[in-house]
Amino acid sequence: MENIAAHLMGTSISSNSPDAFSLYRKSSFGEPVGEKIQYSLPEIMFLVEKGKVKLFDKRKELSFKELSKKAYSIDKRIGIKYPVFKSLREKGYVVKTALKFGADFRIYEKGSKPGEKHAKWIVFADHESGRFTWHEFSAKNRVAHSTKKNLLLAIVDEEGDVSYYEVKWVKP
Repeated sequence: MENIAAHLMGTSISSNSPDAFSLYRKSSFGEPVGEKIQYSLPEIMFLVEKGKVKLFDKRKELSFKELSKKAYSIDKRIGIKYPVFKSLREKGYVVKTALKFGADFRIYEKGSKPGEKHAKWIVFADHESGRFTWHEFSAKNRVAHSTKKNLLLAIVDEEGDVSYYEVKWVKP
């Protein structure tokens, strides 16, 4: 498989390469939208960093550093979200956005694919210096519970390392 060519149009990133469709079928990167595969910011950052995709803005190929700068202008939380995405993907999980749940990501167990099974976890990412109230914690827990997913808190430290905390409901 050659490097996949993808294109940035405003805030949308997509590819119509046959290899993009092949990678989607094999590893669940991106989402088919019409005759293209559309990528989230963390997905495209990961694929560019790993040398799988060449991303173009108009006719100029973007380096990972240039992409990171553009990504930050689109999503101010990308500096927290990308290390979590990268960590989970490198561990073999399929990671998808969870905007409709008001969370950062939904995570599928190893070997599972979106559309075939439901995600096991819903992820909220934050920096180790971040703070939230018990009310906010309860709201996150309720979102996970109402969507029949486990809550996973992903905490990113100053070095970009991620610690995970799984929260489950217990009936005493």
